[in-house]
Amino acid sequence: MDKKYDAIIIGAGVIGAAISFELSKKGYKTVNIDRNPTSGYGSTAASCAIIRVHYSTFDGCALAYEGYHYWKDWEKYLEFNDESGLAKFIECGCMIYKTEANQNLKKVIQRADELNIPYEEWGPNEIKDNLPIVDTHKFGPVKTTSDVDFGKHKNKQLVGSVFFPTAGYINDPQLSAHNLQRASEQYGGEFLFNSSVENILKENGRVSGIQLKDGTKIFANIVVNVAGPHSMKVNQMAGVEYDMNIKTKALKVEVSHVKPPENFNYEKDAFVVSDSDIGCYSRPETGNHILIGSEDPECDERIFVDPDKWDENFTDQWNTQLYRQAQRYPNLPLSSKVKGVVSLYDVSDDWIPIYDKSSLPGFYMAVGSSGNQYKNAPIAGVMMAKLIEQCEKGHDHDKDPVKLHLKYINREIDIGFYSRNRVINSESSMSVLG
Repeated sequence: MDKKYDAIIIGAGVIGAAISFELSKKGYKTVNIDRNPTSGYGSTAASCAIIRVHYSTFDGCALAYEGYHYWKDWEKYLEFNDESGLAKFIECGCMIYKTEANQNLKKVIQRADELNIPYEEWGPNEIKDNLPIVDTHKFGPVKTTSDVDFGKHKNKQLVGSVFFPTAGYINDPQLSAHNLQRASEQYGGEFLFNSSVENILKENGRVSGIQLKDGTKIFANIVVNVAGPHSMKVNQMAGVEYDMNIKTKALKVEVSHVKPPENFNYEKDAFVVSDSDIGCYSRPETGNHILIGSEDPECDERIFVDPDKWDENFTDQWNTQLYRQAQRYPNLPLSSKVKGVVSLYDVSDDWIPIYDKSSLPGFYMAVGSSGNQYKNAPIAGVMMAKLIEQCEKGHDHDKDPVKLHLKYINREIDIGFYSRNRVINSESSMSVLG
């Protein structure tokens, strides 16, 4: 039997579930559709779930710092205690090395000052005091392991780093999506799993619902694309991609899961690290391990794929990330036992997400967000709910962008910053800290 809702949300990852929670709290009858067997099963589960507050752009920094406050008191935000338990925010802090690639964090420090975000500046000696396993020599620019100069330095030290104490990671990203699902269900939100969207329905010049692979039609005057790596295909179904200035693609990513140097408790004594000198980011992991991801340096191939047909095996990238990290941690065990995650991220042309309406009335997008937007999931839900509510009342967001008040930090941002029609943002790092 065909069903009717106020809003259909395509995707039940952490952001899709957050949008459902925020809309259902406002009284919308919502349903999330996901091809996976449960919430948070796709890119969310593959995320390193890093919560950071540093950005080079004002809007990105403000949104991230606002988002931090939601994770800080997760149970209060949810107003519900999931029977499966609650995801935990491990507030270990985040250190970013100053490099030529990030202009020695000049803009990052400027944004932190503007928004009163606490931070500390560390020189090489303070870095070693806080992370004694580290080698603070300058190895950059980032090289491939086949480069004859890989792993060499000219006896020059990095100039230092910036440490943000209001940062860390979520111990179980998939559980966080389930938390949001259960919180939404308390307000009547519904979730339909193992179901693939095959068509976007339209009537009288606006969206009218979706059709599933089995032929089932579900109707709603609002459809939100939060399909992660499949977002580009959903936009194509809706016929809205052609006039978007910023588009999205599915990128293959790998995260290495390795042991730390012997006799060092990385889980207890380390923190999140962003290191553009070696092209890696890392964080502690349960069981005294390190997760190592790539910051996508220019020398590496970016593998964009069809999200329905791609090679899910590890490549040499796993070893590349391990060896790059070993430059910074000379005693890092160089294991040949490959462990970690291979997944897809949904990335935009400038690595900044799209939170926007579309050219099809009633069809909205929260896309290009994989890897870099996990930390913003709660506030992204708030923002999309505000955007949808205002646009459905007749507000022309393209001509007069909707503003969002950030209640915790008492700032206002322009949601138009995340427009599909923006020009590529020159302040973007063009990389991810997943």
